[in-house]
Amino acid sequence: MSTTSPLIDKISYLPKDQIELVKLAVDFATHAHDGQYRRSGEPYVTHPIAVAQIIAEMKLDHYAIIAALLHDVIEDTPYTKEDIANRFSMDVANIVDGISKISAIQFESKAIAQAENFRKMVLAMAKDIRVILVKLADRLHNMRTLGCLKMEKRKRIAQETLDIFAPIANRLGMNNLRVEYEDLCFHAIHPLRAKRIHEAVKKTRGTRKDIIKLVEGEIKKALNSLKIDYKLIGREKHLFSIYSKMKNHRKPFEQIMDVFGFRIIVPDIDACYRSLGLMHQLHPPIPGRFKDYIAIPKSNGYQSVHTTLKGPNGIPVEIQIRTDEMDEVANNGVASHWIYKAGKDIALDAQRRADNWLASLMEMQKNTGDSQEFVENVKYELFPEEVYVFTPKGAIIELPYGATAIDFAYAVHTDIGNTCVAARADERLIPISAPLESGMTLEIICAPGANPNPTWLKHVTTGKARACIKHHIKTQQLTESQELGQRLLDKALNALSTSLEKIKPEHIAQACKNYGCDDLEAITAEIGLGQRMAPIVARQLIGIANDKQNQPQENSSQKPLVIDGTEGMVITFSKCCYPIPGDQILGYLSSGQGIIIHQSSCPKLYEHLRLRPDESLPVSWAESTQEVFRAGLTLEMFNKPGNLAQVTQVLAETDSNIENIVMDSKGIQLANVEMEITIKNRVHLAKIIRRIRARGVAQRITRKKVTAQPTV
Repeated sequence: MSTTSPLIDKISYLPKDQIELVKLAVDFATHAHDGQYRRSGEPYVTHPIAVAQIIAEMKLDHYAIIAALLHDVIEDTPYTKEDIANRFSMDVANIVDGISKISAIQFESKAIAQAENFRKMVLAMAKDIRVILVKLADRLHNMRTLGCLKMEKRKRIAQETLDIFAPIANRLGMNNLRVEYEDLCFHAIHPLRAKRIHEAVKKTRGTRKDIIKLVEGEIKKALNSLKIDYKLIGREKHLFSIYSKMKNHRKPFEQIMDVFGFRIIVPDIDACYRSLGLMHQLHPPIPGRFKDYIAIPKSNGYQSVHTTLKGPNGIPVEIQIRTDEMDEVANNGVASHWIYKAGKDIALDAQRRADNWLASLMEMQKNTGDSQEFVENVKYELFPEEVYVFTPKGAIIELPYGATAIDFAYAVHTDIGNTCVAARADERLIPISAPLESGMTLEIICAPGANPNPTWLKHVTTGKARACIKHHIKTQQLTESQELGQRLLDKALNALSTSLEKIKPEHIAQACKNYGCDDLEAITAEIGLGQRMAPIVARQLIGIANDKQNQPQENSSQKPLVIDGTEGMVITFSKCCYPIPGDQILGYLSSGQGIIIHQSSCPKLYEHLRLRPDESLPVSWAESTQEVFRAGLTLEMFNKPGNLAQVTQVLAETDSNIENIVMDSKGIQLANVEMEITIKNRVHLAKIIRRIRARGVAQRITRKKVTAQPTV
């Protein structure tokens, strides 16, 4: 029982009856893990006891401590969740179950298994934050005892900790945990660099004693004049922070360490600002280095006033000023909720922010296709730096550094993000893809019927925005592919002199079973995406695949598929020949992309159909279309000032727009210009070409040439 005495000492804050329950849990864990040993040779139970001690240091409740003691029982012993619930409580059982890996399921790869485990843990911690707190403690003890593992495994575990668990600790405001994670990971991944920086810090610490003493004396003298209780703590950067700044800012060690840091802890918020005024009287503040996180807390609940003074001999002196409660939240984050009970607004605020973040993760996972994608989205969500943007009503939205108006729109509400078309920052229009700056007041302009653009994925930084955009695109593509597949199937059945209404239900059910699809909609979606051929599905549906005698005659009056450009993502207009209404066109089915439309004389189409003639699909334009299309123009332009401006003026006058332009010199007098413009049809294009010719700015204007189909 000697290994448990430190744990019992640490839980002295609990009532006696709860301490007795913890002792019972120690006995149960010892019995459950009997005969199991760690790589170090120690009895396995030493690990859960150490994890429970970390939880006790956070001053969490007895349920969390017992869960820490039993966190590996379900995974590594014959005992089940029901056994734990019966012996202790359902609260404990749920926490342990949330942490346990999904060991009963076989996954395709280790990466998929890890992603599924992470998703399971997130779902569990959304119901009970103690799940992630126990998991963080579990990972911390594993990091502290990495030494017995092989170098390759040490680095892999450390990198995973640095990528996922350290940012989660930061997001939950648990600064002490984050700092220890980062330093342990640094030692595991770059042991030589960590050793050298550690030695350099020790050496620097000895040479700076006199300056530190001078600055500390000045600060104490100023604070004494306030006649308040205060604590002055010297701050020293941790090793990983020094290494990161050297690497990211490309500064030598001397410049990183040539900064003195002090933390001032005072009784209340009023004393924070009074102390700040004294510091600014003591030494001049460095412009741009003042941050008020008391008025606008960080997303993890962190509150403090930061300023940097130009100290003795011009040396920067960093000052952080906060209250005792703020300091507790800064170090323990959401865990402070269990230390400070009702009435302590700051701890409750940290809990509220954590709950909001977990709710956003829940929404994100609903819109995510698979577990690996979900993990990547969570990584986007864990950016440490933030910008603070105001809504028109004055509410503050916290976003990662580099976030755009699209991220802001999705942060407000998913429907606002999906229908966003423009943004207005401080009463002026801005591109929705432009990075936001702290302090902006942002208004999102929405339009009914608008949809997310796939290119938005290049401009968003938040996991929620990314997941919502991908989810909407997939849903839209599914709907469009089902509609197109339905049209293709109807057309194929019509060619066999029948229709879907005449197909027997048992034939539909059998076809679904044969194709491994749940229903007919799933089959039509695959047809629309080019993954199945409509004529083959039609034959399967009418039950004649193996009955040649009863096969209906094909309808020779079969009409081509009519398209008008509104079909969405399941119809793609090839950029090699830019087909537009009025051109003779032909299509072919491409797996995963739907139908690809070319001009019928396009050589690339010929090459494709020469290898796969069965994929060809007759198509034709609708009598009238309202959509805009792209066309390619080649101009041999006279190299004179203002000529290109005249071309753009013609395009503006004829309701066209330049999508892309490339210019290349062709001697002294001429320039070759390749343009991609928007047009409505061949008549519209001809009008544009006539207008440009009339300006006399080009020697030759041609539509992008398409070589005639070769004959064989």
